[in-house]
Amino acid sequence: MSLLTPLARVRGLGSANEGAHHWWMQRLTAVALVPLLIWFVASLAFLAGADYARITAWIGHPVVAVLLLLLVFALFYHLKLGMQVVIEDYVHGKFAKLVCLLGNSFGTILLGTACGYAVLEIAFGGS
Repeated sequence: MSLLTPLARVRGLGSANEGAHHWWMQRLTAVALVPLLIWFVASLAFLAGADYARITAWIGHPVVAVLLLLLVFALFYHLKLGMQVVIEDYVHGKFAKLVCLLGNSFGTILLGTACGYAVLEIAFGGS
């Protein structure tokens, strides 16, 4: 016997009313990261031994800058989601779990924003 209404069973929402959204977002970012990381590693191999001016010119290309920003966003969002699962599964104290989840969220936002800013700074001709 289930305590769920028929509509709740169809929607598949859990107690947090988020259902499988978290799971799908983690899989979606993983799929997005595959071509982005292949492109990034291939680009780094192609740029091996390049000087500072060539690398900044490469980052300054609009297509490269957009792909780098997509890589940064997908990478840090995937990191946040994965670490959230680990924290929820292995940190048992309520206060410690809250602190770790907040640190995870703020840390990934801070680092992702810093990386995005660095890409934009170089792309728009900054130092």
